[in-house]
Amino acid sequence: MFHNVSKFYRIKTILSRQTLMFSLELFVTLSNTTVAQIKEWVDQIQIELVTLADTASAGKSLTQIFLDNQNLYTVESNDAEELVARAARNIEQLLLKRAGALETLAAAAENFQMEHQWEDEYALNWTEALEDVFKKNREDDPTLLWQMFGSATGLARYYPASPWMDARKTPSKIDLYDVRRRPWYIQGAASPKDMLILVDASGSVSGLTLKLIKTSVSEMLETLSDDDYVNVVYFNTWVNNTACFDHLVQANVRNKKILKDAIQNISAKGITNYTKGFEFAFEQLYATNITRANCNKIIMLFTDGGEERASAILQEYNSDKKVRIFTFSVGQHNYDKGPVQWMACANKGYFYEIPSIGAIRINTQEYLDVLGRPMVLADQLAKQVQWTNVYLDALELGLVITGTLPIQNQLILGVMGIDVSLDDIKKLTPRYTIGPNGYYFAIDPNGYVLLHPNLQPKVYSILTSSILFCLYVYVFSRTLCMCVCLCRYIDRGVRTYTWAQVNGTDYSAGEEWTENAETYDSSFYKRTLDNDIYIFTAPYFNMVGVKLNVSVWMNSFMNATIKVNVRETLSLHVDCVILDDGGFLLMSNQDEYITQIGQFFGEVDPVVMISLVNTSLYSFNKTYDYQSVCNPERDCKAAAGPRSVYVPTIADMLSIGWWASTVSLSLVDSDDDMSANMFKESCITEQTQYFFDNEERTYSGVLDCGNCSRMYRAEKLPNTNLVFLITDAKTTCLSCDPRPLRQAEQPSQGPDRCELAQNPRYRKGPEVCFDNNEDDSDCGGGTSLSPSPWPMLGLQLLLLWLLTGPRHS
Repeated sequence: MFHNVSKFYRIKTILSRQTLMFSLELFVTLSNTTVAQIKEWVDQIQIELVTLADTASAGKSLTQIFLDNQNLYTVESNDAEELVARAARNIEQLLLKRAGALETLAAAAENFQMEHQWEDEYALNWTEALEDVFKKNREDDPTLLWQMFGSATGLARYYPASPWMDARKTPSKIDLYDVRRRPWYIQGAASPKDMLILVDASGSVSGLTLKLIKTSVSEMLETLSDDDYVNVVYFNTWVNNTACFDHLVQANVRNKKILKDAIQNISAKGITNYTKGFEFAFEQLYATNITRANCNKIIMLFTDGGEERASAILQEYNSDKKVRIFTFSVGQHNYDKGPVQWMACANKGYFYEIPSIGAIRINTQEYLDVLGRPMVLADQLAKQVQWTNVYLDALELGLVITGTLPIQNQLILGVMGIDVSLDDIKKLTPRYTIGPNGYYFAIDPNGYVLLHPNLQPKVYSILTSSILFCLYVYVFSRTLCMCVCLCRYIDRGVRTYTWAQVNGTDYSAGEEWTENAETYDSSFYKRTLDNDIYIFTAPYFNMVGVKLNVSVWMNSFMNATIKVNVRETLSLHVDCVILDDGGFLLMSNQDEYITQIGQFFGEVDPVVMISLVNTSLYSFNKTYDYQSVCNPERDCKAAAGPRSVYVPTIADMLSIGWWASTVSLSLVDSDDDMSANMFKESCITEQTQYFFDNEERTYSGVLDCGNCSRMYRAEKLPNTNLVFLITDAKTTCLSCDPRPLRQAEQPSQGPDRCELAQNPRYRKGPEVCFDNNEDDSDCGGGTSLSPSPWPMLGLQLLLLWLLTGPRHS
């Protein structure tokens, strides 16, 4: 029984001594052949292939049966706009139902907090009353997934209860999960941010202080979401961009990784010049010729302190206090913290101290509480359900979106969230209604995919994000001529896109592919559906379709050509091959090529394939897969020279903060070494697809290899996706063989990331912004506890003995 009526034919190769003989008596040399002769052979090949294919598949008979029974069925055209509008309405109803449950939870949480008799040591208690609301929501809607609350102090409640998942699957791994670092909490706790991180790289921050600053900045970047924009610059005597970005860039996974890597290259030297640093920072924040968040504007200053207040430059650029300045005094030192604290207090920011590594995580995320103040003042205006970008659920629910609402009572208490699985959304899109080449998709305001057939997450432990970049096709036209990648092949054709807004959200809906392994999900079906030609492809396993036995066909063809007194010995000097439209080898007259059937011809005979591209028989297109998973790269620990060592001062030795930081950093480094290569990681792969790009049938050329040359001629087989290639044998000119031309996927850095940042994708900005209209009297403390030096010394000696003393059994 046939599963399709498409003209798809598969060639099965039989490894035997019987090969395809194209060399005729006229082949004294390839140069003696004429275009007319080659066309005659090509026509004969085409007739034999098509005849055998038609006979084996009975395709024409099936078509006739279909036509003869037209009275038994009706064919109706789909209304694409109605289909996508219906899908958008279904998604809207689902999200509205989830939003209602979320609003019930948020209102209950605020009431419970107001009525609770507060006790600091039992801050967990007031959220216990949420359990009943969680259960009631679940009873009203059994399809609800995770309901959760994340507090500003790091407390997290999830319902229903579930065994906690260790993402790394290693029993000894320290659990550093913090609900305040989850995408849904970040997006729900504050409005979008334009953040400029300003790093003091003067000579005074060398050693442990610089290491603390680098770690702090990396942690700060993790508090940003795709709705935010960021850049990192460092200053001393002069100011420099840390990475290749000369303006704010979207805080997506790719850009944050570039910044994190670049931060590690900062070295301390020169003197501190706050004036130049702030001037540079304000210029980037005020730039209007780039895409930005266009809401909260922030400068984050990381320094060891100083005597300068930089009041003149702050007055010049920020007299209206539109830019908040948060300052961080990093490390153990004797500098006066007053000037650095004043910078924050005078500019609606906050002052923090990071004396050791233990203070980094908490102090690099508490600024979100300050940014939440305007949302508290806005009250009901801020209580609008926001739907996040797609992200990977920490408890292995797969890809989800989360609706969030801030919980507030004079300040931000936390964020309430409800998850919606992408699988639930997929079920709302009509299936089997738009054909195998149609699909539903949905995108968010950042251009990220919510639904798409190519969004296939591979859930590995440290797969940070499994989202594709999607072109805003609907901005320009509803009908586009596009190339669709079908793994090894390119399918070029006209595609019609229809879209609809999902009301109450920022999503736009399109179309979807089915997830079942149906015949029409196969690439060969999709390729042939809109073509009037016969599609042949090289053999590989697990493929349905009509299979032609090559040995039978070769016998038939040789019987047709043997009458011309074929001289088999001449075939040693000529290579005859048949390639498909993707450049893959289907047939050859050479024994050594038989085992390479199905391979890309650029690996079989690179010099000829390169020439076929140069003569425009083939064009190519590079694509990147951002969802690939690779083995992690292993850092080399060996070195040819001595390791650079920071020698602590006496002041460091007397500081318990220095000891704590040193021990903590050592533990973190050793833990990373132990588990670095145990897990797969997200990576980018690159693939090159080749395709016919014009209607010409005949191509020829001469390959000049210095001391020898090769002539070739190529002729497309009419009414098929094949090309017949005849060339002087590869063995006659081995000096002409370059490196293989790769087509398969291989690891890649992706497109130039700095160039992409210079031309950012379109992004729809926030409709509502809550920025800096609030009381800024509370801006942090500039003092810290100063314990007696004798107990400090005793504790440090005890710590030193525990670290270096002998182990007791």
